[in-house]
Amino acid sequence: MKKIITAFILTAVLIICLTSCGSNSSSLSEALKADEVTAPFNSRADETLVPETGIGNKTLVAYFSATGNTKSVAEKIAAIIGADLYEIIPSEPYTDDDLNYNDENSRASKEQNDPKARPQIAGEELNISDYAIIYLGYPIWFGQAPRIMNTFVERHSFENRIIFPFCTSASSGMGESANDLKSAAKTGNWMDGMRFSSDADEEQIQSWINGSNL
Repeated sequence: MKKIITAFILTAVLIICLTSCGSNSSSLSEALKADEVTAPFNSRADETLVPETGIGNKTLVAYFSATGNTKSVAEKIAAIIGADLYEIIPSEPYTDDDLNYNDENSRASKEQNDPKARPQIAGEELNISDYAIIYLGYPIWFGQAPRIMNTFVERHSFENRIIFPFCTSASSGMGESANDLKSAAKTGNWMDGMRFSSDADEEQIQSWINGSNL
């Protein structure tokens, strides 16, 4: 008799736990699909926080860096949060002449003045299916993200993913660059971004991460 009662109690507890977990997972998934996320996920995408949408639970730092400034910040972010790194490499590398912002005929000047410019990306194709959280980094060129960033975000679907944009510049702010990329991507839950100087240290980066409630 005692064995029967014990089995009954264990079964009841199990049913209650499964019902509770199922309800929480469903609510989170629905919120993500409706773009109603009010706070970022844990930076390491703890699997208990990732919605059951068929995507992985890893974190990625994807970045484009023509001079190495954004690369430096991206590597520090990845080290702090334990994320994978992916460099967005242009098929045609940028030379110093290409980056001469004082020359209206330089490659960078022409690309930034052409909203339809889409520089091609080289290297191994990124499979973002493993990632639930993506940090997206780039330099500021003429107050905007480089056009190769449009190439990148238009190539991938960020549905049900959390995007943290960040940029580097000597003095310019982030401006509308993140909002422009969000509009170009058309998918994803985009969080507030951050502008860093080229010499940003780990303490500054950690402060931003902490301020994002990660």
